[in-house]
Amino acid sequence: MSVATPNVDQVQQIVREVLQKHLRPSGGATVASGIPILRTGGGSASAISAPTVAPANASRNPLVVNISARHVHLTQEHVEILFGPGAQLSPEKDLYQDGYFAAKETVAVVGPRRRMLPSVRVLGPCRNDSQVELAFTDGISLGIDLPVRISGDVAGTPGCLLMGPHGVVELQQGVIRAMRHVHMGPGDLAHYGVQDGDLVNLRIESPSCTTVLEDLAVRAGKDIKLEVHLDTDEGNAVNLEKATKVELVKSEPCSCRH
Repeated sequence: MSVATPNVDQVQQIVREVLQKHLRPSGGATVASGIPILRTGGGSASAISAPTVAPANASRNPLVVNISARHVHLTQEHVEILFGPGAQLSPEKDLYQDGYFAAKETVAVVGPRRRMLPSVRVLGPCRNDSQVELAFTDGISLGIDLPVRISGDVAGTPGCLLMGPHGVVELQQGVIRAMRHVHMGPGDLAHYGVQDGDLVNLRIESPSCTTVLEDLAVRAGKDIKLEVHLDTDEGNAVNLEKATKVELVKSEPCSCRH
């Protein structure tokens, strides 16, 4: 995909005017440069919503289903370019998985339509590759055809511009829509009879909106709590906030003869 980007001088001007002055125009507003600021929900406060929880027995973690809003992962090199030499991510809120956090730092994401999403939360700790995870509707707004990928699988994906208060990073790749997935520890793998990389289904009971989401990728780890991640669009579609029951269901081959 060919990605057109604003002139670097123009980007630096946006950085100075929008980020350093901390402008917060209302929905639909436009900064002086003429680049619209997109104000869709879910990106400014936290990258992880309040969870929907299904109880578990005493020997296992409960099933937690979280909405993972748009967010950015950065390398240490890019942290220093965006926020200044020697800058480190500052934890603001611990995430459900131990050792992971939503940082105080945010960046603006600029797409090929020269529209931007301001104040997109950075998650820590730093990674080996920078990556932007957006919802389907974010991609439409920015003009990016988002491929559905497992986090970390960014080869051949679209790029974008990231703007911070100190500098600008042009990503050649790394903008994705994260495949819905479930994190499992060894006990969870044994309980559900699955392995890393398998696909399972998630059944959600909510008022007038009971739904089965198929093909959640299993992501295994040694010290991992049982947790499902959906993006904002998926969570809204199934009315997750008002869900009364959630359960993982192992995919079974069709028993019909057709």
